[in-house]
Order: sequence, then structure tokens, then C-alpha cells
Amino acid sequence: MNYNIAVLPGDGIGPEIIEQAKKAITAVGKKFNHTFNFNHGFVGAIAIDKTGSPFPAETFELCKSSDAVLFGAIGDPKYDNNPAAKIRPEQGLLAMRKDLGLYANVRPVTTFTALLGKSPLKKEIVEGVDIMMIRELTGGIYFGKPQGRSEDGNTAYDSCAYSRYEIERIVRLACECAMKRSKKVTVVDKANVLATSRLWRETAAEIARDYKEITMDFMFVDNAAMQLIQFPKKFDVIATENMFWDILSDEASVLTGSLGLLPSASVGTYTSVFEPIHGSYPQAAGKNIANPLGTILSAAMMFELAFNLKKEAEAIRTAVEKSIDAGFVTEDLNRSDPKSTSAVGDWIADYILGN
Repeated sequence: MNYNIAVLPGDGIGPEIIEQAKKAITAVGKKFNHTFNFNHGFVGAIAIDKTGSPFPAETFELCKSSDAVLFGAIGDPKYDNNPAAKIRPEQGLLAMRKDLGLYANVRPVTTFTALLGKSPLKKEIVEGVDIMMIRELTGGIYFGKPQGRSEDGNTAYDSCAYSRYEIERIVRLACECAMKRSKKVTVVDKANVLATSRLWRETAAEIARDYKEITMDFMFVDNAAMQLIQFPKKFDVIATENMFWDILSDEASVLTGSLGLLPSASVGTYTSVFEPIHGSYPQAAGKNIANPLGTILSAAMMFELAFNLKKEAEAIRTAVEKSIDAGFVTEDLNRSDPKSTSAVGDWIADYILGN
């Protein structure tokens, strides 16, 4: 098969980690007789520098015409440290989500046996954790209008709005995902305070009637934050709104012991985007020390969700797990004998080809 992949390395460590994912994808192509065409585009700070826009029209068209998008990270200190900047790299991410119709983000949170000691929580709490977190990505307070400040600058305001349709498609996606897992969905909201959360709860309860095999429960976001730390194994699929998920997913990510391990997928109307959950980590850019595993695992998600190539996805996941078992990992996971970003990418590609 022949596939076209839009590659958006972005900023900071983005180009380095994306290169390692490309190695794994190329190895899979050789092993399973597929052809992958990589077409590169700009997004984020580098796009601002080159075009004046954090998500140029050319990048949008490239993404729309591709079978999937492999994305690195965005962010640059020269914008982060300038509160007066009118154009920011993060605006490119929001524009990409909106323009490509990326309405849901899917993030698996799983632990690796060899790395249980890296988690800040006790082994018995995190061993066997396997959570799928599903986020509504284009609504809520991040996109709400009106938004702004008073004329004197002393008051600021944001708006949070949700339609039934936006909620329905997320909850249905969560239920379909749960049907392939343990058939349990937890909907996280703040229905005791927020009108939007009451609509979430009402809509989810209606959809649950269409999935008789699914057990659906509801949890206030503050309680969910506590229980993710106390009893993470009680969760299977979590569905929630944009900002709640943004916070809870970063909390859940520490269960694994490293942000660098976690992949994600953003499901869209035109195409889907696959990316690691971490940021651009500018302090490490160009040093060949960044952990590429989250990006490589994002490529595995791409094979499974965008291309329906399950054996190919499993080949990548197996190679990543073997590299972890062998201790052939970057300094965030092995300080006594760290390997470089590129060396880890080479090891995983070689393992895929040799097994």
C-alpha cells in the first residue's frame, strides 16, 4: 500500500523526535511492503518566522491532502517570554484543530513493567494501569466567545459554550472505544456548578441507552483528579470537555514515569493528527537527548487508527517495549547509561526489521 504522510516537525525538539518516528515508519514499510511518502510543512514558531502565520495556508492544504499528519511540538521562548506578542506558536495548534475539524483527542495512558519504579506512585497503584482518555477538542472555554478584557484592563473574561452535537460525537466515540476494551466509560464534568456540564451529563446519559453493554458513570472533575492518583486502575475510558481533559491528562501522564512515553491522536473531519503529548522542550533542542518514544508510539497509533494496519502498529509497540526492557533509552529513563535520541531511533528501526 501507498500512504501520504504530512510531516510537521514544529519547534524545539520536534525535528529530532519526528526523525526517529520516520525511521520506525520506514522500517515498517520495508518489513510489510508499504510505501510511505513524507511531505514536510511548517507550523508553530518556525512557521511564524518563515511565513508570518503559525499555521500557513500551505500547511493546511498539505494536511488536508494527506492520509495522516505526524506532528512534533510547538513553542519557542522568544514568544513565551514576550507577553506583548500578537502572534504566538500556540495559535497555530488551535488553528490546526479548528481548520482540520480535529474534534477529539485520544490519549492512551499505560504503564511499562520495566519502568514502574520511575512512577512517583507506588508500584501496586500503577501496575496494570490502562486508561484511554478522550477529549472534546474544538469547543469549551478555549474557543468561547466573547473573550477579552475591560477597557481599563483590570477585568478579564472567557466564555464556555457547548452544543449537544459536540458532546454527542465525543461520548459516542468514547462508547465505541470502550466496546473494544472493558466496556466502561467515565464522563467527567462539574454538573453541580456549570450549565455546560449539566448538558454534558444529560446528553451522555441519553447516548448510554444506545450502548446496553456499556457501564457509564459520572464523576465531578475534582473527584476525578483525586481518584486518578488514588485508584487509577478503576478507570477504563474517560470522556470529558476540553479544559478538564487538558488538566487531567497531564496529571495521568505522570503515572507512567515520563511525559516522553505518551502518544496521542487527534481525530478529524479531513484527516487525523498524531503527536506526542509533551511540549517543544527548547532547552534540549539540538542536544540529541530528547525521548522519542512518545512520537514513535504516536506513529503506531497512526498505523492503527488512520491506516487500519494493526500488525504494523504492534510491531512498533513491541520494539518500543523491548528497547525499554533492554534499558536502551534516553537520559530521562536511564541516567546511568543514557542513549541519544538518534541511537534509540536506530535501535527501534533495527528491531522492527530484524523481528
